[in-house]
Amino acid sequence: MFVPRALTVKRTADDDGTCITKKNKSSPSEASSEEGSKFIEAELDTKEISASENDSLPVNERTELQTSLDSPVAVIEGTLENAKDKNCSLAEEPIKSFCRTQRWPEPGEPVCVVCGRYGEYICDKTDEDVCSLECKAKHLLRVKEQEEDSKPADRSVCLDCTYVYKENDFVLSLRDGQVDNLRLQLGIAVEGQGVAKPIVEFEHCGFPDILNCNLKKSGYEVPTPVQMQMIPVGLQGRDIVATADTGSGKTAAFLLPVIIKALGETEAPSALILTPTRELAIQIEKQTKELMIGLPNMRTVLLVGGLPLPPQLHRLKQNVKVIIATPGRLLEILKQSSIQLHHIKIIVVDEADTMLKMGFQQQVLETLENIPRDRQTLLVSATMPSGTEQLANQLLQNPIKITIGEKNLPCSNIRQIILWIEEPSKKKKLFEILNDRKLFKPPVLVFVECKLGADLLSDAVHKITGLQTVSMHADKLQIDRTAILQGLLQQKYEVVVSTGVLGRGLDLVNVKLVVNFDMPSSMDEYVHQVGRAGRLGHSGTAITFINNNSKKLFWDVVKRVKPTGTILPPQLLNSPYLHDQKRKEQQRSKQSQNGLVTADNLVDIIRKHDRSISQK
Repeated sequence: MFVPRALTVKRTADDDGTCITKKNKSSPSEASSEEGSKFIEAELDTKEISASENDSLPVNERTELQTSLDSPVAVIEGTLENAKDKNCSLAEEPIKSFCRTQRWPEPGEPVCVVCGRYGEYICDKTDEDVCSLECKAKHLLRVKEQEEDSKPADRSVCLDCTYVYKENDFVLSLRDGQVDNLRLQLGIAVEGQGVAKPIVEFEHCGFPDILNCNLKKSGYEVPTPVQMQMIPVGLQGRDIVATADTGSGKTAAFLLPVIIKALGETEAPSALILTPTRELAIQIEKQTKELMIGLPNMRTVLLVGGLPLPPQLHRLKQNVKVIIATPGRLLEILKQSSIQLHHIKIIVVDEADTMLKMGFQQQVLETLENIPRDRQTLLVSATMPSGTEQLANQLLQNPIKITIGEKNLPCSNIRQIILWIEEPSKKKKLFEILNDRKLFKPPVLVFVECKLGADLLSDAVHKITGLQTVSMHADKLQIDRTAILQGLLQQKYEVVVSTGVLGRGLDLVNVKLVVNFDMPSSMDEYVHQVGRAGRLGHSGTAITFINNNSKKLFWDVVKRVKPTGTILPPQLLNSPYLHDQKRKEQQRSKQSQNGLVTADNLVDIIRKHDRSISQK
């Protein structure tokens, strides 16, 4: 019936031979009678549910479903009868009959697919999270109705066979010139040997019918450019370094190869996804579960800090296939020897530029040491500095490099506005923007540099404008951070003032306006933060305040923002800091070029050499 999510606590027998469980310290006879009455209620409740909600089904189907609901109660009642024996060492904790007796989940805990309460159990029929007998009955009825409506052909055949990616006949028919032209039109650049041709439709991958159905239900109709190229390369088992605009669909591009790889493995866990923030990990797990609905023996676990550790350890024992984790919590569990990673076949490092910088780099490298060398590794981000690429080449084996659009530039869907605002005038300008009917499109995401600044600015905005405002930063409890993120997605808040914790990877599709109140510390962070306003092809606006406090970035701003057609303030363009940085870069470039022998300077080098010889 159910696979219990938590381990039953065993205690050693007392001197008199009796057996006591953690939650029941009464005498054995009282415990058995009390538990027995609870399970009689559970059985009656199950029959009432099946009778009231399944009257429309044929008699034979009704009987079959009733048997599936009744049998678990009988099994557990039998277990309790055995528990009456004084020599027993364990008494089962009663399975909850009604959803109303189940508690609500803490952030990050499994959620019942029917009522949203704590998913304490896993339904043995569907591997879905449920909270009680009542919700299991409702869930099975829904599944039965869906199966009758859809009934995809040859479902079992597709899942039983071993998946091997083969290029579709249409893809195979494309000539090299046509493939090059397609990549050129889509802004796809590839480096490496034996790169797979891009797909044009998801059907070209030959996925199982259930996965194709899940893709459509999740809104994936046509693959984006990064998905067209990255999915077939990932399905071939190749290592990948992928760079694509914010909001371009990178998550699905690596999730599909991960799911297919894990689906074909018998050992668990077989896939690992690392992210820098808890919010991003929670979002990725949600998308993973949506795509894995109906696939046999496919379960996920979320391992992040800020949430209770015991439920995560219990979840790990449920034969999970895919781990989504932040490096700190994963290493904490590894040191406790509560998890083994020697069956991992594929690993994804999302936001790889951040993950391979100081702070995360050592944690990521330590994690990779616990994973077999024959793994498949995917590094993904919207920005990929040259230093990160050099490190990636050491970690990966014969990787394929995929770049979508202009490398390390902001998303083209975002209208960028750069304003020169001195520090004392920044609050006044923000209030003007929030009062501008043309610009103000709630919810507005305002980025600041520090946690205290987020709290103070949030209070000021609410006091002056009266808008529903909240601050977001890493010092808040995880339960509060999750509630704020949900409120942002549900448009509960009109303004959210945040540090960079919301700056990477999150699909905040309803955010149309981003304000960089403080200029980010690097242009890579700038690209990610303005990218919150242009998700999944939607257009948005990003307004950035800049002044001499960011003078170290002036030349980088010009190089990355000016090509997008954005008008830059004259104070920036005429700044002596800008011209000094430009001059120094040109000198460095000239010196490096002088050190190279090319066809253009070869004759000059020979003449200089001859002159030096003659002078000697």
